[in-house]
Amino acid sequence: MSVFVTRRIPVEGLRVLSQASGCRVQQWDSDEPVPRAELLAGVAGKRGLLCLLSDRIDSEVLDAAGPSLKVISTLSVGFDHLALDEIKKRGIRVGYTPDVLTDATAELSVALLLAACRRLPEAIEQVKNGGWTTWKPLWMCGYGLSGSTVGIIGLGRIGQAVARRLKPFGVKKFLYTGSGPKPESAAEFDAEFVPLTRLAEESDFVVVTCALTPTTQGMCNKDFFGKMKKTSVFVNTSRGAVVNQEDLYNALAHGQIAAAGLDVTTPEPLPTDHPLLSLKNCVILPHVGSATYATRSTMAVLAANNLLAGLRGEPMPHELQL
Repeated sequence: MSVFVTRRIPVEGLRVLSQASGCRVQQWDSDEPVPRAELLAGVAGKRGLLCLLSDRIDSEVLDAAGPSLKVISTLSVGFDHLALDEIKKRGIRVGYTPDVLTDATAELSVALLLAACRRLPEAIEQVKNGGWTTWKPLWMCGYGLSGSTVGIIGLGRIGQAVARRLKPFGVKKFLYTGSGPKPESAAEFDAEFVPLTRLAEESDFVVVTCALTPTTQGMCNKDFFGKMKKTSVFVNTSRGAVVNQEDLYNALAHGQIAAAGLDVTTPEPLPTDHPLLSLKNCVILPHVGSATYATRSTMAVLAANNLLAGLRGEPMPHELQL
């Protein structure tokens, strides 16, 4: 059974594949994305494909692979890069890596929130450029979590993990919104399910952890930011397309909201001349939510095991139900 791996992945995952009986691995051995032509050539005739979130797996790739392709395993919890309707039509099974990156992404979400609300990048820059001259009562002041209201868009695994970490900071109230109420999940935080509009109006901090769907695409837009408090902080660690970035820029530049922290953007990477990068009150990270050594290793092993299980006709540890 021959498989194509679209990127250099943690050695633990590659070892699972290379040591599997009868598994022949071809890999694009680089930290950079596989060129489209190389992807199309590499997948040809393969039975399995292990890909990343940055690989667009569409009809062109599936056609290049041919009827031999039986399993796709993505090293991600998200799957909006996969043409699922076409994949389902061809009877191809799909594995993904949920759960294992929940804690790492939640930690990063909290770090990003604190960096934005306490203006940490600005403060670091002041130390480096000589702006730190003396102690000043009103200098570099930001906003704290104690006694605040936190609104979470998408109270799934990551949303709950974020709330769990924020609660000890003294958050007074949690609000959440999504496709529907989740009373059992919300009970731990005494969180209240509210419409998106009310969440925007009442939250001191808004954290976006929802999936990207046709419903959530562009959801955080001019109207949304216009309803937020001028002292509020917006954080997105879900998918860049959930946010209208032009509207976010205008909200930040004109003081409609206080600050923002983004670990995801559209596109990725964000061009270095993008207007958002000119703002001091916008902290942008290069999509590193799951970037701990342990998490990435675990993701790679799970993706490899998903692929092998699918190729053997066995239940996958985590299969996407199409």
